[in-house]
Amino acid sequence: MARYEYDIVIIGSGPAGQKAAMQAAKLGKRVAVIERLPEIGGVSISTATASKTLREAVLHLTGYRERKVYGESYAVKQDITMSDLMLRTRYVMHQEGEILRSQLARNRVETIAAEASFIDRHTINLVTENGKPDRTITAEKVIIAVGTYSTMPPVVFVDGRLIFVSDDVLNLTDLPRTLTIVGAGAIGLEYCGTFAAVGVRVTLVDRNPRLLPFADDELTDTLVYHLRQRDVTFIMNGNVFDIEYLRDDYGDRVRVMLEGGKQIVSDAVMYCVGRTGATQSLNLEAVGVEIDERGRLSVDENYQTNVEGIYAVGGVIGFPDLSSTSQMQGRLAVRHAAGIAANQFPDLVPYTVKTIPEVAMVGMTEAQLMAEGIPYEVGKAEYHENVNSIIKGDDAGFLKLLFHLESRKLLGVHIIGEGAAELIHIGQAVIAHEGTIDYFVDSVTSNPTLAECYPAAALNGINRLGL
Repeated sequence: MARYEYDIVIIGSGPAGQKAAMQAAKLGKRVAVIERLPEIGGVSISTATASKTLREAVLHLTGYRERKVYGESYAVKQDITMSDLMLRTRYVMHQEGEILRSQLARNRVETIAAEASFIDRHTINLVTENGKPDRTITAEKVIIAVGTYSTMPPVVFVDGRLIFVSDDVLNLTDLPRTLTIVGAGAIGLEYCGTFAAVGVRVTLVDRNPRLLPFADDELTDTLVYHLRQRDVTFIMNGNVFDIEYLRDDYGDRVRVMLEGGKQIVSDAVMYCVGRTGATQSLNLEAVGVEIDERGRLSVDENYQTNVEGIYAVGGVIGFPDLSSTSQMQGRLAVRHAAGIAANQFPDLVPYTVKTIPEVAMVGMTEAQLMAEGIPYEVGKAEYHENVNSIIKGDDAGFLKLLFHLESRKLLGVHIIGEGAAELIHIGQAVIAHEGTIDYFVDSVTSNPTLAECYPAAALNGINRLGL
């Protein structure tokens, strides 16, 4: 008779939890996934999926992609409402949830709808929606994949309407005329582009001097240019010290106060300064798992916490907190928990931000190459010279290759524009296999495609060498 009911129990069904569960099932383990939310998929569906779907809905309904051809006044629908945007969003969220539930069922993963908390490192208490303890289960190994929630502003109560966080966007009933977004990380930037494209006047405030400080400078400068074309106002080096509700002749509004005396009054404020690990209800004190002040867990190279047999993956362990990296972490943690050899997490990770226009990057930036004294050259292809971009009606953007001056090995790829998140993986593969830019010149690329930007950029770089 088995000592424990399950070999592996996973708390949370987001990207990390899903992939961990399916990996465990394929290894022949008795596995269960515990999810406290009504739908499988965790907060990833209501945050990542929702924000990307809202973006697509805005691009379609506003006719954004076709305005180069049909004119700036072109739109599929006039007077777009939040209900219009949510129609597509709810459909996609439902479909993704059904797909995930089907995948878990096909792999014979048991799903348990309950809130989990530790009794000891092998015993978990389950509380169902009525708020009462339902039962306890036991597991040899436990993987914590509970994700995160939006960090709340410390200076004001969030009502979810005038002042809201990214988790509240799906509950908005109306689009504000003006919006202040505090925090220019990936989430803040994505919603900035989405709201601006639908006609909301956005002011973006961030404490840093530059957007996306880890990204290529030319990429971020171009993104700022395009967002300013949509009337986005940027306030960098802006330290917010207070936010307050305001009632005046114009109705209910919000005032944001910055150090130095600057004040911003808008119809609503979206607070996007970080996320907090959703670990409060896990009773981690009972098992001695260490957490930081943001509810996040520290792990070793195998994603094991300071307590043997308890692992943590995904957003709850902090950076990079991407769906893509979380999935990989889930699989690697299960393999270690099962005693099966696995590769370490890859060093080369593509980073994409679904702004309008979207950006994607992999490998080194020009700043990093110069800091390390690596001789390099640049090859660049402009979207407005790509036939497929012209056909699509959205020709804003470029693809930039960074390569070693002598060996011509590809060192970095930076893209802004339509399809950037898809195109980046071509460059990722070439860098991972230590390929040179000559690969793009010597290979045949289908026409007309955005992928033709790769050979165009490679030839541009070779021309810079005087060859």
